[in-house]
Amino acid sequence: MKTRNKLLITGAAALALAGAGGGMAIAGGGDDSEAPIKGDALDRASAAALEHVGGGEVTETEVGDEESFYEVEVTREGGGEVDVQLDRAFKVVGQESDSGEKDD
Repeated sequence: MKTRNKLLITGAAALALAGAGGGMAIAGGGDDSEAPIKGDALDRASAAALEHVGGGEVTETEVGDEESFYEVEVTREGGGEVDVQLDRAFKVVGQESDSGEKDD
């Protein structure tokens, strides 16, 4: 095989691999890829989080959060947000306010 053909094939293969890698990065989705809590688990997680922070509105949820099994974002009546981390049994294992303060 001539050197020119080898370079063309190598270049095409590199482009294909780069395109596939980019597609995988997009499919991964970062923060948008976390699944929301659903069904009975949503009810239980929401109740536990709201009780822990003393009320508010659940504005977002995640299963498989990097810090816990469940994460529930609560917006307080005053406007602040608190992320409440729960284990599989819906026990609070930590929290972080929108100011970045953690309470484990």
